[in-house]
Amino acid sequence: MPLFKKGSKAPTPETPRSVGEVKGEEFALKLSYVAKSSESVRLQNTPGVPARLARMLQGCAQGEPELIEPYPVELNAASPFIFKMPGAPEWLTYHRKRSPIARHALVVLEGTDAVDLAFDTLVCGLLEGETDTSGYPDFGAIVGGVASHWDEMSGDLIVRAVVGYGGKGVRGDTDRNASRAMAGVFNNILADEYAMGVVTVERPTLANKQGGPACSHCGFNSGHERAFYCPKCGMRMGG
Repeated sequence: MPLFKKGSKAPTPETPRSVGEVKGEEFALKLSYVAKSSESVRLQNTPGVPARLARMLQGCAQGEPELIEPYPVELNAASPFIFKMPGAPEWLTYHRKRSPIARHALVVLEGTDAVDLAFDTLVCGLLEGETDTSGYPDFGAIVGGVASHWDEMSGDLIVRAVVGYGGKGVRGDTDRNASRAMAGVFNNILADEYAMGVVTVERPTLANKQGGPACSHCGFNSGHERAFYCPKCGMRMGG
């Protein structure tokens, strides 16, 4: 049986397109994270530091803030980004029990180097915005709180306000709201009864991640030999 009626013409086959002529849709996921950090404030070394840091978020954070202490020395390579191995699995394992807000805050603040948990202690929470059904901050939410470390020479506590936001899309007014949130936390730091004023202090660096003495009080490895005070608990090394 003929495939075409008598007198009709068979369709002319289309000429195959070259690779450069193929049409298609493009898809992309654009993630953008932004963090801000205030000036540092020097505070006297007194008992009850975790509670004092948490009080600095009163009136600024929604709900109870979460305390995140420095990493153990064996986790100095931990990273919130999946392409960094073996740091990513270590990071996920170590933070698996934290709240979605704290994990999101760590992704933003660690990912932008605003916080370094090799030395910093972070007290964080949701400062502005809402969460989705799984508890994670939405694209316009602002997270953050206070980051602190011990001055290895004087033993004083150095505290600064840190905020972060971002992800898939960012609202236009988020940057202004983040600056306002950071100012609120910074004012609470200055209002602490043991605050001694604004200082310019370089953040600690690890000269040798395995070569420093371990604190006799908490076991934290200082990372280098020049530390007189433990970067984690603030106690005098060897004392």
